[in-house]
Amino acid sequence: MSFEPQKINGKFKGKDIISLDQFSPKDISILFKLTKKMKTIAYNAKPSSVLSGKIVTLLFYEPSSRTFGSFGASVKQLGGQTVDILNPQVFSSVSKGESLEDTIRVFEAYSDAIVIRHSVAGTAKIAAQAAKFVPIINAGDGVGEHPTQTLLDLYTIQEKEGKLDSLTGVMVGDLLNGRTVHSLLKGLSLYKKNTVYLLSPDELKLSKEDFQKFSSSGVKLIEIESEKEIPQDANFWYWTRVQKERLQPQSLKNYENLKTRFIVNKDLVEKKAGKKTIIMHPLPRVGEIDPEIDEDPRAVYLSSQVRNGMYVRMALLSLVLKSS
Repeated sequence: MSFEPQKINGKFKGKDIISLDQFSPKDISILFKLTKKMKTIAYNAKPSSVLSGKIVTLLFYEPSSRTFGSFGASVKQLGGQTVDILNPQVFSSVSKGESLEDTIRVFEAYSDAIVIRHSVAGTAKIAAQAAKFVPIINAGDGVGEHPTQTLLDLYTIQEKEGKLDSLTGVMVGDLLNGRTVHSLLKGLSLYKKNTVYLLSPDELKLSKEDFQKFSSSGVKLIEIESEKEIPQDANFWYWTRVQKERLQPQSLKNYENLKTRFIVNKDLVEKKAGKKTIIMHPLPRVGEIDPEIDEDPRAVYLSSQVRNGMYVRMALLSLVLKSS
């Protein structure tokens, strides 16, 4: 029987968080309202017992810095604890042949929620189907989705722009394999009159299927061929790295050229960015943003964007795991 995660419908408690498809603008508004409160807790280092007594398993089959770290910090900021399982292929019974389903059932016996990252799209949904007692949170599944990254990205945009509709954005890099791109397009499609310009090497363009899907969902997509076609004064730039680990063999041979095809540097920012254009990146970067841009006040990838990851995940965990 096909498994589909429940829509949020204003009620987060106990629900799996697998896809942006579960969310409505109202749900996101509820989350963001609480995120502001969580930001205050974290910023002021206020003791919190919101997740006191709760244990969250972080089950990461793929490497991670920000997502793993921010989920762990989020739980601890709210008084909970984590079971940290990095690289379970080596350091758990997965190395002995244990199935994903059995691994999920084991760790749900020890915890109140499981946050999972995996290299294969759809794995989070399989994990949610296997779990009988605790919610599953998708921390990125292959080229599929990364819903909590999108929630923090949307929060960052709203924080800077004051809205999530009638936006003009630019997405650049590996649009074929970028799960953050796929999720963010889903998020933007929840709001009206958003336009996104897409810039990538030919080998890494958004697939025709995804282009059609997102276009029909309400986002106006415009493919461009060079930096010269980037619109002036866009609300946000969303640069991404070329994902070497997901490239097909023919593209992998050309990786060094692909990864630096489009670079954010001072010249490009001066020519194309508006005074209020925010420059975003889900990180890690591998050469596609010149470090000299880091000090530009419009660059938020190492400041508010990365910090918002913890605040949004604190809010999400508190809603999903709340006691009442």
